Amino acid sequence: MQKINIHHLIDNAKFNRFHRMVLFWSALIIIFDGYDLVIYGVVLPLLMEKWNLTPLEAGTLGSYALFGMMFGALIFGTLSDKIGRKKAIIICIFLFSGFTFVTGFAETPLQFGILRFLAGLGIGGVMPNVVALMTEYSPKKIRSTLVTIMFSGYSVGGMLSAGLGIVLIPNFGWQSVFYVGLVPILLVPLIIKFLPDSVGFLVKQGRMEESVIILSKIDPTYIPQKGDDLEIGGEKIKGASVAKLFKHKRAASTIMFWIAFFCCLLMVYGLNSWLPKLMNKAGYELGSSLTFLLVLNFGAILGAVGGGWLGDKFNLKTVLISFFAVAAISLSLLGFKNSTLVLYILIAIAGATTIGTQILCYAYVAQYYPINIRSSGIGWASGIGRIGAILGPVLGGTLMSLEMPFEYNFVAFAVPGAIGALAVCFISVKHSHDKKTELEKLQLAKLQAIVAEE
Repeated sequence: MQKINIHHLIDNAKFNRFHRMVLFWSALIIIFDGYDLVIYGVVLPLLMEKWNLTPLEAGTLGSYALFGMMFGALIFGTLSDKIGRKKAIIICIFLFSGFTFVTGFAETPLQFGILRFLAGLGIGGVMPNVVALMTEYSPKKIRSTLVTIMFSGYSVGGMLSAGLGIVLIPNFGWQSVFYVGLVPILLVPLIIKFLPDSVGFLVKQGRMEESVIILSKIDPTYIPQKGDDLEIGGEKIKGASVAKLFKHKRAASTIMFWIAFFCCLLMVYGLNSWLPKLMNKAGYELGSSLTFLLVLNFGAILGAVGGGWLGDKFNLKTVLISFFAVAAISLSLLGFKNSTLVLYILIAIAGATTIGTQILCYAYVAQYYPINIRSSGIGWASGIGRIGAILGPVLGGTLMSLEMPFEYNFVAFAVPGAIGALAVCFISVKHSHDKKTELEKLQLAKLQAIVAEE
């Protein structure tokens, strides 16, 4: 019989086939999640023309999915700590994939909005669970890198959405890009087979046989023995509740996370919904306007992966503050007249530091909370942040309706970047889960030294 600290075992494991499998399936889920979300910005100009929507009506219609995402993140983020991340992920896939497909058959704005709300439940619910699962299984040295690589699937999905929009819409109509949303449901049997559940949840459920099999795959040097005592962080795994996000001096930091997510998601969804239309208004054709959306999401991939690497090498909090600040600057500059090349560069930087920042926010909050409340922490930060996501498209529509000078549209989206940077500054590092883990290791080392001397 052995006493196994699961957290330490996962932290010190070497990246292997098991980690690659979790990364692959998690990233694939996020790719389709991102595709289903960004798709609205792709079809927005056509829907405005088809249904004679005003900019404000179009912005409100875009917020239906974001309302769904808010409730989905709150519901499934907390629920998964009770029913398991894998089960929650499967439910969410059926929601966002099935209702995205059905949206292609919508004939009125009301039908479209209701279906987008239902799809949004799954889109918002799957994010905190996949991020929590990837964080739980990532070795500490490359945790931020793996989470950001996985979450870069969101931007790949956004690029796929814009790319297929350029190819499919002229030939098959706007509905065609929604039909593609059915693909994830076809992959569910494979996801059930290959994607593992949270080892923390399995231990809490008393499913020790499954737990030790997973742990032996994470670290092949671990040889399970009958009656092994599995613990995480030196504490027995306990249930999750929202109240725990505010305990152990985490209250102020929890609120700061919520503000940071709010600001970040306002920028992200405002841009994803309105960038093609803004560029269309500035004189660019629909095809070239969608190209700007491609560049935005391509920049996001570079920003996320680069930011994750910088976070592992230096300090994730510092990197996050820097990204928020650069986002504010690049968005402000987008509103001024520039050459096409400079415009593409600024949009790529904006993508890297808005969508990329969103991904880093998920990575940071996932590392901040202990495993038994991780999904709850991510889910509530994401859920509260969805209020910003909801306001993003509405803000864009309002600005368009007011017919303000072109540069004001982008300056309005830059302000949240500065506020987000300030919020991250006030997140207390010393009360984070990773900091406590380091202190535990130091205390253990001192205890071992004392025993050795005696």
